[in-house]
Amino acid sequence: MAANRRSSRSPLRADLVLSGGGVKGIGLVGAVGALRDAGYDVQRVSGTSAGSLVGAVVAAASQSGELSSAQVRELALSVPYPKFRDSRTLERIPILGTAWGLLRETGVYRGDFAHDWIRGELKNLGVTTFGDLAIDDDHLLPERRYRLAVTVADLTTGQLVRLPWDYRRVYGLDPDEQLVADAVRASMAIPFLFHPVTLKNAAGKPSTLVDGGVLSNFPIDSFDRPDGREPRWPTFGVAVVPYLPAPSFEQLIPGLHLPCRSGPSFLESLLTTMLVGHDQAHLSQPWVKVRAIQVDSTDVGVLDFDISRPQASALYDKGYAATTEFLSTWDWPAYLERFRRAHYVE
Repeated sequence: MAANRRSSRSPLRADLVLSGGGVKGIGLVGAVGALRDAGYDVQRVSGTSAGSLVGAVVAAASQSGELSSAQVRELALSVPYPKFRDSRTLERIPILGTAWGLLRETGVYRGDFAHDWIRGELKNLGVTTFGDLAIDDDHLLPERRYRLAVTVADLTTGQLVRLPWDYRRVYGLDPDEQLVADAVRASMAIPFLFHPVTLKNAAGKPSTLVDGGVLSNFPIDSFDRPDGREPRWPTFGVAVVPYLPAPSFEQLIPGLHLPCRSGPSFLESLLTTMLVGHDQAHLSQPWVKVRAIQVDSTDVGVLDFDISRPQASALYDKGYAATTEFLSTWDWPAYLERFRRAHYVE
């Protein structure tokens, strides 16, 4: 029997790690809806790219106690994705616009609309800064006492950073004062597609931040205890990647098609591997696969901004169904025995 039923002693709690995936992120929301309907109370969320956007809303909703599963679903289906393609005048010209964005080493899309949209949605839930997502939990390291952790790649310092955890260590900034929407926007900055984000440290020195998926698109170990002790509750990962064999590059990223005389260009291959290949290999690891919910999102492209509502609804339903199936066989005691207790020495 699956060990995912609520007991009279303790509620069902879980942390979530949400992968990147652009528009595919609608499938992540379906997974969240299924977990909530199954009685899980989400404690913390770690997200990369699209996962950071979904995670921010989930964390804010958990903090405020607002938004039912039905409301979360409606929010996911009503995201104005076409407006995310906020190019400048020259960048709207096919091929020429793409080339111009690449030559300027910025990106085709500004990302301003996405930034404003998530900021507005979070404000509606009473969240502006990471201080609004702070939690009182003595079991956690002080810098990790937040409901949300956003994964970002810092190209200037050459490292993966998790915000707000690393604001003080890397940038000398007070994490409580930093805007959640700014961190989400940085995590969504897919190289060459969305303009990168500049963050200045306490000394005024700038760092260039881009999509955390460059280094880790599915950091399932984000919430694993650094002391190696047995976790208090499970961490579930949700990944929205197309199953192999992968579709063509044009299917994965229809918004970026670079003409080439002899097959895919180096840039195309690089982006495809970055967004898809690493996840496929990572998910094959037993300790990852056992706690990962895989959502079949092959029918939707990463930048399929023109996705129709029926398509979005179908992707949400796939996320919901995949999670329901996962929970039907999830066995928390068996997971602890196989992957945690055997490796912990008092």
